[in-house]
Amino acid sequence: MDSARPHERPTAFDRMLTPVHRWIWSDTDRRVQKLLRFSETETDGGRDILRAAEVTSDPLLRRLYLEHAIDEFRHGVLFRHRAAELLKVSAGRSSPGFHGEWLAPGGHGLDDLQVDSESDIDMLAFLHLSEKAAASRFTVYRDVMQHDPPTRAVFEEILHDENFHMNYTLTQLARVEPKRHKRHLWRARLSRLWRAYLRLATGLAGILGSMLLTIQYFVLLPLFAWLAKRAARREPSGWTIVAAETSQSLDRQY
Repeated sequence: MDSARPHERPTAFDRMLTPVHRWIWSDTDRRVQKLLRFSETETDGGRDILRAAEVTSDPLLRRLYLEHAIDEFRHGVLFRHRAAELLKVSAGRSSPGFHGEWLAPGGHGLDDLQVDSESDIDMLAFLHLSEKAAASRFTVYRDVMQHDPPTRAVFEEILHDENFHMNYTLTQLARVEPKRHKRHLWRARLSRLWRAYLRLATGLAGILGSMLLTIQYFVLLPLFAWLAKRAARREPSGWTIVAAETSQSLDRQY
């Protein structure tokens, strides 16, 4: 079952972040780290889809899920092999800290889904939107990889599978739930938007927390250190003589 549909066009948000993605992917070490992270995500997603094939009672969905899982495992191998090739020519520098994961996470986000407790309808709706989002991001990644043709070729190959996954999940969702499949898509879309908000809020909170700690370290901490030194200079040096009438007897406990 193949798809003749052209690649999914990137969303406006992904296109807006193109300069950020270009900067992130321009560094070889960041590229290696992101490819390895994509490999883990694709492999984990393949395990979840394989589990979905085990629990579904629909024979057609079982076959499609198995094909989908095989594709995900193959994507993980492609990403990992490309990362290994880049490591061989890498300068061996320490990897930069910013990867932009909270802006556009890699993979399909299947860790948010409890496969055993989801129906085929919810699974198909979630997979369709996940594959659509992945196709949008991977298209941008492919387009910014002009300086790295082998990595660009990896994304190009994976994009063919992503579009097939996106199309079959929508087709099967309409087959399983012909009357209300759009409602399930909207519900899954709202769920993804909520998770995206939480991811964005977490990322912003991390950045703000780092900024506040930096301000405290370079502004407040020196101020407290100066006040402590100032107070220490006012203290007399050596022993302090205590008047006899104010001293307490030492022949009792209290």
